[in-house]
Amino acid sequence: MSVRPPRVAARPRRFALILVTALVGVATAALVSVAVAKTFTLEIAKHAKISDLGAMAATANIAVNSKGHAVYTLSGDSKTHQKCTKSNGCWGFWPPATIASGKKPTAQKGIKGKLGTWRHGGINQLTLNRHPLYTFSMDTGKDNAHGDGVNTFGGIWHVVKTSATKPASTNTGTTSPPSTPYSY
Repeated sequence: MSVRPPRVAARPRRFALILVTALVGVATAALVSVAVAKTFTLEIAKHAKISDLGAMAATANIAVNSKGHAVYTLSGDSKTHQKCTKSNGCWGFWPPATIASGKKPTAQKGIKGKLGTWRHGGINQLTLNRHPLYTFSMDTGKDNAHGDGVNTFGGIWHVVKTSATKPASTNTGTTSPPSTPYSY
């Protein structure tokens, strides 16, 4: 009578194979999510409603952040000559358009100019043609801009308008800048 040893060795190998396959799947998913999370795209809202806190005056294609909120520039505001700051209360009405550290800004086709970031005051602020970008606290809905033409904090606020007729593929902001700094 011969005694067979139990088949114990096959189970640990099968378990190890399943474990390795699962770990490879998790690692692949993590790498893909990190690659996707490394960018921030400035998007286009078609036919957005634009006003200066009064009645809706017009519609246009405008640049919006990932939440659909319009982005603005302030005339005369720059990295070297800040008009909108936290200390003067501006950020309470016009919060900076921020980007997470390590993310690369991109823009949908039709948003003219070069995107960048500016690290200051503990934030990474999005810039377009070296001009800081902001959102407006009174823009409570998506795809509208109630602050265009408002004269506060030492300048005039301008919503970033686009030339796109429809959202398209993204670019890295390498298109030529517009002829004037606030004519988007």
